[in-house]
Amino acid sequence: MKLYYSKGACSLSVRILIHEMGLSAEFESVDLKTKKTETGADYFQINPKGAVPGLLLDNNELLTENIVIHQYLADTHKATNLLPAFGDKKRYRVVEWLSYVSSDLHKSFGPFFNPDVPEEIKEKVFKPILKRKFSAVEKQLQSNPFLAGDHFTLPDAYLFVVLRWMPTVAKVNLSEFPKLENYFSELKKRKSVQQALKEENLS
Repeated sequence: MKLYYSKGACSLSVRILIHEMGLSAEFESVDLKTKKTETGADYFQINPKGAVPGLLLDNNELLTENIVIHQYLADTHKATNLLPAFGDKKRYRVVEWLSYVSSDLHKSFGPFFNPDVPEEIKEKVFKPILKRKFSAVEKQLQSNPFLAGDHFTLPDAYLFVVLRWMPTVAKVNLSEFPKLENYFSELKKRKSVQQALKEENLS
């Protein structure tokens, strides 16, 4: 399989999970401005949505959307430590947090990535919204070392990526969220995270 990614984008979470599961994969970068891959291919011809991640399977089918790719990888490779099996109620807690990271946290960064949104609006309107959404995660981590309980699961890989954007994109210091700051520091120690960061030349 091959992962189409962009450096530091949400596709980083898929790379982390690939390494977490010890899977073999190729990686091809995509310039999201030009929609060209590193081999010069038109990414729109590969993925009409033009976004990453895109996971090209061995049968040449393409899967898109983080939360779908995460679940596909875990289910296909029986990684029940990352996503409990069907019938286990804990599975739905994992999917619940995976959905929250995708729909509430990730999407809330949209205005900060948009250069057309005035800085004053980002500061006065969108930053308070973002902080409120992360406050829910801070509360969850008061009694849990990871998002869905006592060990690393799918949404933790995704949350790690969006937490990287807090100081650099949204200009929010993680020290405002002590539990999140400690959680982020601990995740950076994971072998799968370190390998993914190194491969994308990220500090």
